[in-house]
Amino acid sequence: MDITLIFFLSLLISFLGVMPPGMLNMSAARISLKEGHNRSFMFSIGVCLVVGLQTYVATIFAKYLNQHPDVTSILKRVAVVIFLLISFYFFMTAKKQASPVSVDARIKSKKSRFFQGFFMSALNIFPIPFQAYVVTSLLSVSWLQLDPSSIGAYIAGAAMGSFIALYIYILFFDTIKNNKITSPKNMNYCIALITLAIAIVTFVNLI
Repeated sequence: MDITLIFFLSLLISFLGVMPPGMLNMSAARISLKEGHNRSFMFSIGVCLVVGLQTYVATIFAKYLNQHPDVTSILKRVAVVIFLLISFYFFMTAKKQASPVSVDARIKSKKSRFFQGFFMSALNIFPIPFQAYVVTSLLSVSWLQLDPSSIGAYIAGAAMGSFIALYIYILFFDTIKNNKITSPKNMNYCIALITLAIAIVTFVNLI
């Protein structure tokens, strides 16, 4: 596949993965409201830098999986269980009243916000198995090759997709937080349905 298409495919996947309300995008929005766009942009850059590193690690892991199909089969079975558990978790979370996400407003400098985004994103290790699964799936249908240019395009797309999602939260947080459709409760239901669908597709693929 052309590297431009790989870039935009990765961008779309990463964008959809970051869009549901979470600590990172809600933190970026709150920083923007309290301290301005510049500091929230620095926070987002720190987040996206880690996303790029995590995606690179995921491609290495996916390369190993692609060379060991027996391990891939085992991990797909594990993935079914994991996605079912995640789906159950978000279904249960959606039933509870979501509490506002609090952000520490004591850190003021752009440099501090950059490192805050970097470390908060580093604590979120879910993108690694998620991207490894996605890359393995793309390899299986020959939509992605593990040459340097393709990997670079995929990593750049993942980082850019994450930044765009954070940027949307920064610009439109007032609208998002008051919209019933995009409330944390409804978004949790959406995540639960998506992960349930992934689990079903993976299970069917195993059969």
